[in-house]
Amino acid sequence: MVVFADRVAAGRELAGLLEHLRGQDLVVLGLPRGGVPVAFEVAQALDAPLDVIVVRKLGVPFQPELAMGAIGEGGARVLETTVLRHAGISDEDLATVERRERVQLEARVARLRRGRPPVDLAGRTAVVVDDGIATGSTARVACEVARHLGATRVVVAVPVAPAETVQDLPGADEVVCVHTPAHFLAVGHHYRDFSATSDEEVIVLLDVAARRVLGAGAIGDPDDCDVDVEIPVGVVRLPGHLYLPEPATAVVVFAHGSGSSRHSPRNRLVASALQRAGLGTLLLDLLTPSEELDRANVFDIELLAGRLAAATRWLGTRPDSAACRVGWFGASTGAGAALWAAAEPDPPVAAIVSRGGRPDLAGARLAHVVAPTLLIVGSADPVVLELNREARAQLRCVNRLAVVPDATHLFEEPGTLAAAAVLASDWFTRYLLPTEQALPWGRSGPWGSSTTQEPEE
Repeated sequence: MVVFADRVAAGRELAGLLEHLRGQDLVVLGLPRGGVPVAFEVAQALDAPLDVIVVRKLGVPFQPELAMGAIGEGGARVLETTVLRHAGISDEDLATVERRERVQLEARVARLRRGRPPVDLAGRTAVVVDDGIATGSTARVACEVARHLGATRVVVAVPVAPAETVQDLPGADEVVCVHTPAHFLAVGHHYRDFSATSDEEVIVLLDVAARRVLGAGAIGDPDDCDVDVEIPVGVVRLPGHLYLPEPATAVVVFAHGSGSSRHSPRNRLVASALQRAGLGTLLLDLLTPSEELDRANVFDIELLAGRLAAATRWLGTRPDSAACRVGWFGASTGAGAALWAAAEPDPPVAAIVSRGGRPDLAGARLAHVVAPTLLIVGSADPVVLELNREARAQLRCVNRLAVVPDATHLFEEPGTLAAAAVLASDWFTRYLLPTEQALPWGRSGPWGSSTTQEPEE
């Protein structure tokens, strides 16, 4: 059975099958939420504009996960007549569900577009992308919506779907699918990481794609460095992705926790926020795929800290980043590794942010951290919140604890990850791109011995 690492990897594989569309007048349309990270990779590979095509499933009232149809913008609707008949759904039941879902659909459109007009589809090829297809009802209504909005040709593209669905998808002029398993159970069974995609992640991806098309802002300038890299550390080479604006004065290195990767939509959302603030970013994996299989490595904080420091030293060997001030962004165990490494003599880091981190894993070394440190924790993550409060009491550097209301450990609740990204961006721009008016360290400078502990928020 073919299994994709995550939606990013699936999108890149799918893009390879769509090369024949390159150069055509096309628009890539991602189905929110999970289809948008896949569509982002396709749009980027084909150098095409990206937009969303918003549809809502109509679930059977007593079994909401079972689709009896779907609706889309412009009054489009597709019904599963067999499901309606077998479930005994009356016209009144159907109308009630549709009214409720149309309210949700309109709210979703307003939230995701945030005032940005939809990309014009008139006379163009629409490439409708999702992270997978099960029954096909959502894809069919997406095709109808695309035609309603003026598309002259509609291509449906997905990483995985049942063979029978791919062969019979009314409304699509072409269907492109990476994998059609003989025994299809569910889309999520074909991904190692099928974690939920938030509205905030969708909004950021749309923003990044729009900047690429317009060639505006801090992201997407032709002179920017935006490349995949391999960082030699001892006998291993760590994969990463480096973005540096031109000119580059500061870069933030990401140290993620267990179960995450450099492709994580959460890390990419935060990285996008930092990039918009004029900061460079280095997303990397501190362990190789084979090393991750041994759970002991995931909690080997000293090993992870050494890898993080080595990646930072590697930045110093590049002409385009050698002069950059460096920040570390750590999540979960990655935060513990960042604080461990920051306690070394003459650490190569100027600021640290921990999101949902485990600073306690740095132990007694916390007292030796000198880089200004921001701890971000969700209010609905009580165990980790208490660990952060206890760890903060040991810090002697400039530090702050920011508590994001209603956020759990992974910041999956609406708006919470975006709030964390804003906090991180503010902290790094303050300490990596300081102005004479903004320096908060007093007369002793950033590495002085005085302790400043900002109030918890």
